Amino acid sequence: MAAAGRLRLLLAVPWRWRCSPRRGAAGCPPAGQVRAAFLRFFEERHGHRRLPSAPVRPRGDSRLLFVNAGMNQFKPIFLGTVHPRSELAQHRRVVNSQKCVRAGGKHNDLEDVGRDTYHHTFFEMLGNWSFGDYFKEEACSMAWELLTEVYEIPKDRLYVTYFAGDSSLGLGADEECRDVWLCLGVPASHVLPFPLKDNFWEMGDTGPCGPCTEIHYDHVGGGRNAAALVNQGSPDVVEIWNLVFMQYSREVEGNLLPLPQHHVDTGMGLERLVTVLQNKRSNYDTDLFTPILDAIHKGCRGPRYQGLVGDADVGHVNMAYRVVADHVRALCVCITDGIYPGFSGAELVLRRILRRAVRFCSEVLHAPPGLLASLVPTVVEVLGDAYPELTKNADQIMDVINENEAAFQSSLERGRRIIERTVQQMEPSTNFPAEVAWSLYGNLGFPLDLIDLILEEKGISLDSAAFNELALEDAKRKAGGPPAGQLEDTNTRLDVHSLAQLRSNNVPATDDSPKYAYTLGQHGQYEFSPCQATVLMLYRDQSLQNEVGAGQRCGVILDRTNFYAEQGGQASDQGYMIHLGQQDILFPVESVRLCGGYVIHEVIAVETLRAGDQVQLFVDEAQRLACMMNHTATHLLNFALRHVLGDNTEQRGSHVTAEWLRFDFDTKGPVTAEQLQQVEQVVQDVIKRNEVVHTAEVPLVLARRVQGLRAVDEGYPDPVRIVSLGVPVESVLTCNSEAAMQTSVELCCGTHLLQTGAMEDLAIISERQLVKGISRVIAVTGRQAKQAREAGQCLAMEVDSVSLRMKERSTSIPEMQNLSKEVGQLTKMVASTPMPQWQRKELQTILKVLQRTANTAVKKLEMQQAEEKAQSMLAKHCNQPVIIDTVPADSLSILMKVVNQLCDKSPGTSVLLLSPQASGEVLCACQVSKNCLPVFSAADWAMAVCTQMEGKAGGSPVVAKGSGNAKGMQGALTTALEFAQSKLLK
Repeated sequence: MAAAGRLRLLLAVPWRWRCSPRRGAAGCPPAGQVRAAFLRFFEERHGHRRLPSAPVRPRGDSRLLFVNAGMNQFKPIFLGTVHPRSELAQHRRVVNSQKCVRAGGKHNDLEDVGRDTYHHTFFEMLGNWSFGDYFKEEACSMAWELLTEVYEIPKDRLYVTYFAGDSSLGLGADEECRDVWLCLGVPASHVLPFPLKDNFWEMGDTGPCGPCTEIHYDHVGGGRNAAALVNQGSPDVVEIWNLVFMQYSREVEGNLLPLPQHHVDTGMGLERLVTVLQNKRSNYDTDLFTPILDAIHKGCRGPRYQGLVGDADVGHVNMAYRVVADHVRALCVCITDGIYPGFSGAELVLRRILRRAVRFCSEVLHAPPGLLASLVPTVVEVLGDAYPELTKNADQIMDVINENEAAFQSSLERGRRIIERTVQQMEPSTNFPAEVAWSLYGNLGFPLDLIDLILEEKGISLDSAAFNELALEDAKRKAGGPPAGQLEDTNTRLDVHSLAQLRSNNVPATDDSPKYAYTLGQHGQYEFSPCQATVLMLYRDQSLQNEVGAGQRCGVILDRTNFYAEQGGQASDQGYMIHLGQQDILFPVESVRLCGGYVIHEVIAVETLRAGDQVQLFVDEAQRLACMMNHTATHLLNFALRHVLGDNTEQRGSHVTAEWLRFDFDTKGPVTAEQLQQVEQVVQDVIKRNEVVHTAEVPLVLARRVQGLRAVDEGYPDPVRIVSLGVPVESVLTCNSEAAMQTSVELCCGTHLLQTGAMEDLAIISERQLVKGISRVIAVTGRQAKQAREAGQCLAMEVDSVSLRMKERSTSIPEMQNLSKEVGQLTKMVASTPMPQWQRKELQTILKVLQRTANTAVKKLEMQQAEEKAQSMLAKHCNQPVIIDTVPADSLSILMKVVNQLCDKSPGTSVLLLSPQASGEVLCACQVSKNCLPVFSAADWAMAVCTQMEGKAGGSPVVAKGSGNAKGMQGALTTALEFAQSKLLK
């Protein structure tokens, strides 16, 4: 009864949404109001903090292609790895509407989209979360209140499920959850137990998990009992809300351990909820889709959408409507969030989504090119109020879709030509080669079903067994184990139980402020002070230990450290530690990681290490300084790119090592050589001025006011660290100050130079587009930048030398051929040598022209030589139907040209010429007059002659070439004549 009393108290104050819908009437609530009511209910009525949707590009989780659930952004909280001083760690109750994409990976709805009326690639997940705050009782009562009192869904149409228990895991039924629902007044006949597969949710193979309770809706109603249809795949009874109670953690061994803190994670698909509230049976009949479907109809001028499925959908027209409407929503959201159609990972999946939509537009709806992009304004109209970033990026979305559609049409044409050519070259009664089909699919993105269709029309089959074998090999390759560099994770990634144990034992978070304790010496050199620390705990094989023996690899948690842990895109420090007072025994530190506020040093224990040991830490100073140079250079590069390319240039990612820095950013097109040179110049100007690098820790609320500062990540510890080049942080923080717009100002926890002059130089040695709209540059600094410039200058001098010799216009074919080879070698060297990218682009342009000039000159000289030899041959063999002879020629190319010239000047003549070489090889070239076809074949002629010389030949019925041994040349000439006579006398 106490539980029932608390529940009545929670429901005592009625809360109404600002649109009172009469279900089934014309005044059904629009989707926007449904979404807003959900968010306001939890924010205003139950004290949740409302958060914006995270981008669908996952942040910090390489295992995910897309954000596919509302909980993705909160994983660090569930895993306990969130930094205790970050904004994310302060959350207790949260609500949002999360953009989600399920296509590719574990959750893949792509091929199901369009076949029915409820699968989607993109959908919106309404969710509320509790992080160690409320649990089952409050979560269920809030959900019931919202559905029945706010949305006014009839209670008799709702059914709830709970976990029935699992004896193999030692788990009993979730009677606590069942009793909560009964106390809320849900009839016992509507409270249903289900097993593990239905009502137990897991984040992955390991990690937080727990029982869940689902709320199902009966579309039919009418007082019937639909309990037997729950979880049976019936379209009449569908799940609308899942409430997950995270109370366990699944270990590597498969067993479950109780979580130190309980969480609630709920998810309700907006599309399904709106279908219920608008009294529809299909998501596509709601106002989330109908405007898009109407726009498709206007664009293709075909029959209207009727909602048909299966056999009733003749010609798959309705399926096409659903595919295009769904896919264009996914494209808009993904492109806005920085995922562009490409060739790997999420980008590859998005390319498939786009191409699938384009095919349905053109092949089923018979729409003109450009229909897909024309739907973008309608999508923005439907979703733009909830996600304003769509409105901001509408033009860019349309451009990306149009460009990729044109590229796909080009690939289709190219693929069809490849199929035609392959079929022509195939032996009769053979299967289409799997390698060609796999190349078409993998490299051109040519759809497999289209390959099958084209081959079926030609009466040819694909070698399916070989194709499947190639697909399996590719899948194995992609699913390979983690790189060697990730093997240390077991010793540096604290699990949720170890983190909880550290906190319950009051083990303080590591003080890593000494990592910033370095100064400039009298002569401008950097001086790094060693750091004395105490071993608080050791970590090995996913458990905390007080002692680790000699020879073992382990994680060491200290009370303080001067080592930089890998974060913010900067590689971790390396170095060593020693027992205090024992200078001769070094414990190498191979990597350093930050986890839940604790810094874990991966160490090889050369002798026993114990909690309580006093140690002294020494970072690898050369590596640290190189990272500092490259990290400061990254900030400078970011500023310079925005300065040269425009303020819309946004950072997409970066990585800093001691050797180089990598920087990804938005761009509307390829960066020109001139722009790259300008970017380098902006950086070099700041280096020459030797600007002071100012840093300061400030409260997060103050940092948010800085004009021009990139969006602040919730994961940043509060207070945050601001790094400002040349302008004191106090000036940047001044009210209405525009100082941050004139220099580089960023939030950053990395280690930086104290003054920019130590960088000496920066050279961008690579720039390429990762996918349409995102470029990646790689740059080096200091001595490496100087070496890159010197290499560039040396190659530029070699290119100048070749250019001068090319202008002399030699009349010798061997000399021109050598020049052509030299240009080819230089082209390879320019492509592979680290050098300024702007200079590489300039030299590549010059070399391309030189290669074309050399090739043209060689061809011209060969033609001149061939013409002279042909004239001589014609005079010798005047008006003969067959010419068989030997002629000196430096190459097979020249010999072939002599044959061509003879046949052009004497159209009725068939010609075969041999050319003995100094090496003992004999070249052979022939051409048969078209008048002699098909009886006389050049390929057969050449084969007969070259076989006589123990050689090989190949070609077509008209022209052929080959080679053989000089010992058989006389016999070959006789064979050539006899073969020709045998064919021509028939």
